[in-house]
Amino acid sequence: MIILRRRFIAAAAATLLAATTHAQTAPKVEDAWARPTVAGQAAGGGFLKITSPTADRLIAASAPVSKTVELHTMQMDGNVMRMRQLPAIDIPAGKTVELRPGGLHVMFIGLAQPLDIGATFPLTLRFEKAGEVKVDVKVMTRAAMPAMDHKH
Repeated sequence: MIILRRRFIAAAAATLLAATTHAQTAPKVEDAWARPTVAGQAAGGGFLKITSPTADRLIAASAPVSKTVELHTMQMDGNVMRMRQLPAIDIPAGKTVELRPGGLHVMFIGLAQPLDIGATFPLTLRFEKAGEVKVDVKVMTRAAMPAMDHKH
């Protein structure tokens, strides 16, 4: 009986240590927002800031507002805007990676309904090392972003 109790305490301590370690290494996600869309629009863009104490990679995302969520980049090639899907986004240790209009972003593809200003929805980000991080995304215009800067 004493051996079983010790094993239980050791297992509980290991679980607590793992949870504490994950909390210390989990990426911090801030200022998650998405642009509003109109009826019939099949896709929308999402933006946020990620800071991780350890190097990691954002490898996938999902949200109930769309059939698919993809990681994308946008670049200008002369006068042509080119978007392409990325397999992952590197998150260097201690640096902030900003997903923003005109650069890295998430695409909500196959929207179930329009993204209305003021609405919020959950987004699950999957990191290679840290696992899943859930955030709430607020639908707003880019002009509303300074109101979120109070976190910095």
